[in-house]
Amino acid sequence: MNVFEDLAQHRIVPVVVLQDAADAALLAEALVAGGLPVAEITFRTAAAADSIRAMADRGDVLVGAGTVLTVDQVDAAVAAGARYVVSPGTSRAVVERCAEHGVPALPGAVTATEVQAALELGLDTVKFFPAGTSGGAAAIKALAAPFGGVKFVPTGGIGPANLAEYLAVSAVLAVGGSWMVPADRVAAHDRAGLVDLVSAAVATARAARP
Repeated sequence: MNVFEDLAQHRIVPVVVLQDAADAALLAEALVAGGLPVAEITFRTAAAADSIRAMADRGDVLVGAGTVLTVDQVDAAVAAGARYVVSPGTSRAVVERCAEHGVPALPGAVTATEVQAALELGLDTVKFFPAGTSGGAAAIKALAAPFGGVKFVPTGGIGPANLAEYLAVSAVLAVGGSWMVPADRVAAHDRAGLVDLVSAAVATARAARP
């Protein structure tokens, strides 16, 4: 099973911002215990690479790197153990460096032009970001009509209230979100609270499965 097939099985991708890599172990435990052993660790903090390494070294969490903007970040993410790389937009340099490393790239695309640009780079799966302000599930349905072979991973503005709406779209591979891994619960080392949130997210996704 490849990375995207694995993401499709879980239907949800927790998008994680960690200020301290020491919190990665607890969060990984909560994700596994809650039934969602997946994480996209964003390069929004200096702790990103070390956090990826801490989770990847466990061997039971599918870890990706998010908010990757440069080839140097691609190198750092892959060296730390990231199995896929996510970008908010489509960068040829980032996509090509991912290909050199042999890891899947998931670039952002919310317009027909951007989707075509991703296709020209040999990709068939894109991140739809920011989903909530880019037309939401309706926009994905509209794009899926001319781009029948493309899968989307919408992220941004998604939570329990509208998760099912996105998962009902056949072109949606999985949905990214951070509602089940809130920064305050992580900082407070609230493992039980995190497990409850993750478990609830998994249950909602299962209930929404077409």
